[in-house]
Amino acid sequence: MERTMNGEETTRTQALMDAVRTRIANRALEPGDRLPSVRRFAETMNVSPSTVVEAYGRLEAEGIIRARRGSGFYVTGADLPPMALAGMGPSRERDVDPFWVSRQSLDADASVLKPGCGWLPADWMPTAALRKGLRALSRGDDTLLSDYGSTRGSLALRRLLLSRFADEGISATAEQIVLTASGTQAIDLICRLLLRPGDTVLVDDPCYFNFQALLRAHQVRITGVPFTPTGPDISAFEQALIAENPRLYITNSALHNPTGASLSPQTAHRVLSAAAAHGLTIVEDDIFTDFEPALSPRLAILDGLNRVIRIGSFSKTLSASVRCGYIAARPDWIERLVDLQVATSFGGPSPVAAELIANVLAGGSYRKHMEEVRQRLTRARKTAAARLAQMDIVPWIVPRGGFYLWCRLPEGHDSSVIARRCVEENVVLAPGNVFSISQSAASFVRFNIAQLLDERVFTVIENAMKKSQADD
Repeated sequence: MERTMNGEETTRTQALMDAVRTRIANRALEPGDRLPSVRRFAETMNVSPSTVVEAYGRLEAEGIIRARRGSGFYVTGADLPPMALAGMGPSRERDVDPFWVSRQSLDADASVLKPGCGWLPADWMPTAALRKGLRALSRGDDTLLSDYGSTRGSLALRRLLLSRFADEGISATAEQIVLTASGTQAIDLICRLLLRPGDTVLVDDPCYFNFQALLRAHQVRITGVPFTPTGPDISAFEQALIAENPRLYITNSALHNPTGASLSPQTAHRVLSAAAAHGLTIVEDDIFTDFEPALSPRLAILDGLNRVIRIGSFSKTLSASVRCGYIAARPDWIERLVDLQVATSFGGPSPVAAELIANVLAGGSYRKHMEEVRQRLTRARKTAAARLAQMDIVPWIVPRGGFYLWCRLPEGHDSSVIARRCVEENVVLAPGNVFSISQSAASFVRFNIAQLLDERVFTVIENAMKKSQADD
């Protein structure tokens, strides 16, 4: 009996030590932070104080924590383990974890069907124009193929962006734009500039899941605001500004990911008014703008790049392989972002990628390409909605463009369960709670309609739903 009790005590002590190590790895505890008192940790973990004393003693012997007389135990910072992003934030099943879903899509081979991924099929992309552009670059100056790019990136591409901004009504200069390696890197640089660990960031609920993953890496608090067909729930948005005092709000104003909704003029004005009143900076990800049949309200247009930072990239419209993003903002912020990009990646994006994109955008084929894509998506949206309706899967709204349908499953079905069954049959889905901070989207799935053209997808989903019902 004594051996059993000692074994149980050892297991409990080890569990406490693992709990402390996990908090340090997740950066919930930083070097210099004070650990919970022995009594409080014992109550939290439902163990005896002597077990906590034993665990703290062993951790101190390993040099992970240090006792200060009369003050308690503190993290030393010695042998600080690598950051474990997957363990940060709320605990989730692995099939509703942003990292796992991303890996399933990115690592899938050609035989896997991916209606849950976030890009168009290769045969929808302007590969002929890209090949033509590559041939032209191969005949260019040797420095383009061998040297670093400038700190702000290709002037030709920045001028093309300025022309597009002017068409929308944004007055800016080339000094207000910096090119980045991707849209994700654009957000990362902004977070490095404006955030510190422990700051609060507002996002839509639901929102693009990699916003959440990236923000975890910056060790900030994430607060979700319910999203409606016309933008964020403005009452909840205003309340969150008062209660949480956030530093940033990150959103898609047009063809929102995952819902496909677009901001209304009334909501846009109230968001900007509330942001101004509370000193909030807004990051507007405008990656889907070219999928719109006509321009919808934009926060950056209404604000004039004062409190709003616009970011974007060309991975959805041109190529996810030739990646290049951009940031448009106040000149003083751009200056600091340029320094940050030099510090973290020694300059801007690949000059080959930037010049290739500029080459394609400047040619006459791009507008034709996007018009054809929009027409194909209109047809695909109608086809997908009709086929999904046969399974009682209904869109939350019918978007005015883009390639996402945010759909509700029939009552009683959990999208994470369906996704788990589908991946076993080589079909990758994007279950709703991947996108939801509050984990309130279990009945939703985000479908990529351009990746939903193979009948096998529907067969696998139908079978998964039937098995789910049978198990219930």
